[in-house]
Amino acid sequence: MPDSTAPRKFRRVLLKLSGEALRQPGSTDNISPPIVEDMAAQIKAAHQTGLEIALVVGGGNFWRGVTASNKGMERATADYMGMLATVMNSLALQSMLEAMDVPSRVQSAIKMDNVAEPFVRRKAMRHLELGRVVIFAAGTGNPFFSTDTTAALRASEINAEIVLKATKVDGIYDSDPAKNPDAVKFDRISFHECLTRQLKVMDSTAFSLCMENNMPIGVFSMNEPDNIRRALVGEHLGTLVDAKG
Repeated sequence: MPDSTAPRKFRRVLLKLSGEALRQPGSTDNISPPIVEDMAAQIKAAHQTGLEIALVVGGGNFWRGVTASNKGMERATADYMGMLATVMNSLALQSMLEAMDVPSRVQSAIKMDNVAEPFVRRKAMRHLELGRVVIFAAGTGNPFFSTDTTAALRASEINAEIVLKATKVDGIYDSDPAKNPDAVKFDRISFHECLTRQLKVMDSTAFSLCMENNMPIGVFSMNEPDNIRRALVGEHLGTLVDAKG
């Protein structure tokens, strides 16, 4: 059998980053320029290998639609506000990448011509082919869908080879490692086993999209130095979820 820990050479990947990852822990600032700079430097290093990179960034450092909805705000409006938050994060990443001479484009699912291109699948794929990093902003353009779902959807649309999800934990465990010191981490697991064990890899809509389109998911910790670059270039970090397991 092939060694699941051996580096994989990807041609095109989609990296999913949380909005909270752009904020310095304990800070009142929504975006930390040094953190964004470090992310951009790692993306640049992977990009220089010839890898085609697409990004989806959450907006939780500014706003969470579900949280606001639970506090009485109308859900659709709250979600649209969250989509706008992802645009701000996307522009921050684009600005830092461009400062490092990495060509990039922000494509928004909500039309806002002054700051971003509209999402057009074929145009996004052409940007990638020309060596530009493409950042997908404003979610799917619809309320009630998470940025996890955006990542799964866009990855399938652009024919990416994998969704790489950067998280606070170093992979998928059989139980919560924060509560159970004996929790066991999976190096590789199938979609079916994730469902059977009721493991929370992504929200159910995003996970279903990946499973139905046979889109592997790599879950890794972004808290370790250089992990974003290492994951992008194909090093086996965290847990790989795919059809075989």
